[in-house]
Amino acid sequence: MANVLNVSALSIALMVSMGLMANNVWAGPGHDHGVTSSVSNQPAPNQVQADLEISESHSDDLHVDALVLSPRQQQLAGIQVVNLSNSRFDLNAVATATIVVDRDRTMTLAPQLDVRVLKRHVVPGQKVTQGQALLTLGGVAVAQAQADYITAAAELNRVKRMNASTVSASRRLTAEVQAELARANLEALNMTTAQITALASQPASIGQFQLLAPINGRVQQDVAMLGQVSTGGSTLMQLTDESHLWVEAQLSAAQAEGITNGDTALVKVGEASVQGTIIGRSHELDSITRTEQVLVSINNKGVGLHAGQFAELYLPSGIDGGVVLPDAALTRSADGHWQVFIEDEDGFEAIEVEVTERQRGMNMVKGLASSSNIVISGAFLLASELAKAGFDIHNH
Repeated sequence: MANVLNVSALSIALMVSMGLMANNVWAGPGHDHGVTSSVSNQPAPNQVQADLEISESHSDDLHVDALVLSPRQQQLAGIQVVNLSNSRFDLNAVATATIVVDRDRTMTLAPQLDVRVLKRHVVPGQKVTQGQALLTLGGVAVAQAQADYITAAAELNRVKRMNASTVSASRRLTAEVQAELARANLEALNMTTAQITALASQPASIGQFQLLAPINGRVQQDVAMLGQVSTGGSTLMQLTDESHLWVEAQLSAAQAEGITNGDTALVKVGEASVQGTIIGRSHELDSITRTEQVLVSINNKGVGLHAGQFAELYLPSGIDGGVVLPDAALTRSADGHWQVFIEDEDGFEAIEVEVTERQRGMNMVKGLASSSNIVISGAFLLASELAKAGFDIHNH
């Protein structure tokens, strides 16, 4: 029968409060070249109410000892596991980079007619959902555009009701064109289809409208002020979906050589590490800096990066030196060797590895299968329980 080890809630709470549970995040962009991660939100210390029981599992086939945790126990312990693919990176080939918005997930709100800001409904940095009110806009140009549409829509409806023999084809076409032109002017104000449709039945509401969020995102570059009259084409606000971001780096000709779209790159910001995909190269050197721009797309879900942060970009290497893991994935075995924890059908097992290079909180590691599920956060707790159980990883 399996031996059961008890870890009190107090000990876990202390580890959380002391920062012993690693906060490093390794998030994959969800493509074939990267890693896919399963990240659980860590609860606050006062949320840890139940004891965490870690069981020893014996497998006659594999001859290993494993620590078994339920999904709930993994959440309490802050365990994060990634499915690892071979990562070919050169830890010496590092470029300074900047996190920027994903232009494919960013919307600039700039009405094409003069508008006046009548009311604000959000604050800078606020997360908003699609369809949420951002600003109430009005002004003479808004009222005129709305009145033109109501008149044109009414005329079109009148023409459509007339018998074909009593109205010429050119008259019908003119009415349709006028109505569509008036509609286009309202769309240029960023009015939605529903707002435009409702306008025809509510002529008394002309003179203002609510500017609604076209996407889910965060409010950025918010320059709208109450009473401000903004000329047509001026930016009032920008919304960015930060679930995906771009990383922009300037590389020397030597660094950019051999890099192609679709290659995997490693981005490190502080203690967070995330793999991304190279999506663009300028193929043109700046005349002053003699560098080339490279763009990397990253999945920011669960990572919490923001546009404007500085980053380090680790470039792909043609030499397979092993896999790259953050410091939080590594612990010391009882005999002082480096070890990582892998998760398989038996539970969490310690595997001794060779660390060939360490730089800036990242490590080049050998001795792991490319399909391994690696613990990259919470390894400290597993190592502690491994030591208490007296498991011998040399029996693997």
